[in-house]
Amino acid sequence: MGEDLRMGETIEVHRGSVQTWECDHMGHLNVRFYVDKAMQGLVALVAHLGVAPRELRDRGWAVSAGTQHIRFLREQRSGAPYFVRAGVLGAEPSHALSVVEEMVSVATGDVAATFVGDCAVVDARTREAIELPDGARERARALLVELPAHARPRGIAPLPPRPRPTLAEAEGLGLFATYQATVADAECDASGHMTACHYMGAVSDSIPNLLLLLFGIDRSRNDRLGGAALEYRFVYHSVPRAGDVLALRSGLAAVADKTYRIVHWLFDAATGLAVATAEAVAVAMDLDTRRAIAIPDDVRARLERAVIPGLTF
Repeated sequence: MGEDLRMGETIEVHRGSVQTWECDHMGHLNVRFYVDKAMQGLVALVAHLGVAPRELRDRGWAVSAGTQHIRFLREQRSGAPYFVRAGVLGAEPSHALSVVEEMVSVATGDVAATFVGDCAVVDARTREAIELPDGARERARALLVELPAHARPRGIAPLPPRPRPTLAEAEGLGLFATYQATVADAECDASGHMTACHYMGAVSDSIPNLLLLLFGIDRSRNDRLGGAALEYRFVYHSVPRAGDVLALRSGLAAVADKTYRIVHWLFDAATGLAVATAEAVAVAMDLDTRRAIAIPDDVRARLERAVIPGLTF
């Protein structure tokens, strides 16, 4: 990228390597595991601020994300070593932190992904935010950094989220049914609440259904054409529990030369209320060259007919 990507007083909050079982059928790290590693980094950051995991457990607290903007800058393939570093963008109000994290290649020093969002320490049962101790806020101010250019929104406008949608709204707009499943125990934390990476997991699992509906492409029968997310924004409205049934509705918001923009609304099927909304910018990708390709004119014409005007997250 031609610039020094280190951002002042960031700290390392996670380090590991990409495992084969974390990669999808296109051979790169699946988006849910980017989120998983970022959330592990937030727990380590909060521990650095003086609220250790043992205290979280003993007090019945948890680290929770409120919103998250993600940019995927470079593919991460099986075996790739990486680390995650974090800095604080703001420590006010006293209940929340605004944080930027970067996933960095150990081999090259290049930033592979960025995560920007709000996080808080919450009561694990009620999900109410806990005021950070004075010492934690002081330590957070020592980590204040500026938001780097490569972490800023690019294809997704930084607008306030829409009001929390309902399943009836989604059906009225004609959004596609792309995923439905019961929240498994293995997808939840010790208090029985679904962890953040599984919101993204639901969206990721929906994509083959959506691409078949939009493009007419069955990924199980096409090993040359794939896709890649460039950017995501998530708004987390509530936290499902083990046994809840989730239903995802997805729609096309816009299409350009190489990119298309998708909106996902994830619902509690029993209440019809959204538990999260998300927007993504994605590209079609040639799996031989690992490069984005232009959307063919006939396919773009088909996509343009599927666009839902005014669809937002």
